[in-house]
Parts: sequence; structure tokens; C-alpha cells
Amino acid sequence: MSASGTAAAGQVEHMLRQVTPGRYDAYEALLEALAGGQVWMLLWHGQAGSPDAQYGNMDVEGLGYAPCVTSAQELAASGWNRAHEVAGGIEVARTLFPDHYGLWLNPHAPGGGVGIPWLDLRRIATGLDKLPAGPLRLSEPAIEIPQFYAQLTQNAHRTPAVRSLRRAWVQPALGAPYLALGLDVYDTSAASVDAVRAMMQQSIAAVPDGLPVSTVAMGDAYDPVAMWLRANSRPFYDREAHAPAPAGGGHGYGYPRA
Repeated sequence: MSASGTAAAGQVEHMLRQVTPGRYDAYEALLEALAGGQVWMLLWHGQAGSPDAQYGNMDVEGLGYAPCVTSAQELAASGWNRAHEVAGGIEVARTLFPDHYGLWLNPHAPGGGVGIPWLDLRRIATGLDKLPAGPLRLSEPAIEIPQFYAQLTQNAHRTPAVRSLRRAWVQPALGAPYLALGLDVYDTSAASVDAVRAMMQQSIAAVPDGLPVSTVAMGDAYDPVAMWLRANSRPFYDREAHAPAPAGGGHGYGYPRA
């Protein structure tokens, strides 16, 4: 391994030793080290680089994780007697998170090591600065900003790409809380994206000073805010709820025609 690779591995191990329950700052630093470092993935089948190579897997409280170690020394200490593969943290994150698999560091270590859930691997794969630090506390917004909601609803109605809008109050593990707006659109073409961006730019002037606002695509199957909104909220704007009933009576979801 190169000197830079050894240094990166050392940083991962250094930050791993700092992580304790409730120390979200240390955990976030570990994620940063992983994003710039390497891990030794334990292969259950195949050899490194072969088409049939398959990571090991472990189940912790009903969630899947791929086990790894953080250095050649830890590999020797683990007693693993099958093949392994040295891979970049970002590469591993991009491979695992779409299948809802996390990464477990040094499961052989005293205390059992540290698990990185797939949602945090998604943050590593996407960019830690682009997504809020979890675990997230989500709730209905309590702040009263009727002027903004009225302006946003009016602009959404004028933007045919928008199907519905939802909202949540998000408290990240680190950083300031913010208002999240869930955007449900009919398509994701460039024209639709531009129209929705313009809609938000026209509406944002009505947001009170100092209130952070973010948007999330309701079609994002991996975003925790979008998942919470789909399961726990109703749209505050719904184009189809305001549409005229179809000729012949119409019917509600799950009910026969009258």
C-alpha cells in the first residue's frame, strides 16, 4: 500500500477510536475519514477483482451490513481466512447503499466494532456536505408562515410539473433545524426541473429571515426525509385534489364507481 493509503487507513482507525454513544461529532469525523480512506472488505465468495466476488454479510437488529476491517493489522487480528479486497470508502458506499446494506467496521474488535447504516453510506456516496447528518428527528412544522405557504401554493398551481407539496420540520444530529419541502413532480425532464427551480426562487422571498428551507424530491426512494413524508404527512398542496371530477361520476382510490 502507498504511504497515502496507509495514512488514510490510520485516520479511519484514529476516528473509530473516538466514537462513543452520543458523540455525533466524532461519528461525523469518522464518516469523513471513510470518505477519504480505504477499508479491507471481507469476501465470502471469490477473489478480489473477480466477477464472482461477494462481500460477507451480517444481520444486526434486522438490518444488513457488510463486514470489513480497517487495516492489514486488523485483518490479521480478525482471523479471517478467506479472501479480502481493499477498496475506497466512497466506492464501497456506492456499492452497498442502493441495496440498503450498511458497513460494519472491525466486528471482531472488543465491543463489536462500529456499524455505519446505509443511510450514512448514501451520504458518503453523495457528499457529506449535501445531506443532513443523521439520525434525523422529523415532525410536522409548528412554525406559522401562512404568507410563504400561500405564495408557494399559488406558484405551484401555475407550474404544471408540480403534482403536490408536503412539509416537515427536520432536526439533524448536527447543525440547525430547517423546514423541508417535499416536491412531487410529474416528470424529471430538464424543462420540469427548471420550472420547479423557478417556482422556488419566486416563492422564497416570502420566507422569514433566518429560516433555513430545503427541498427534497418525493421520488427519491433513498432519502429519509422523503420516506418520512410519504409515510407520515399529507400534501398541503395537491393539484389532483383540486382537479374537476371526471365525466361519469369518478371514484376514490380503492372504491368502486358509484
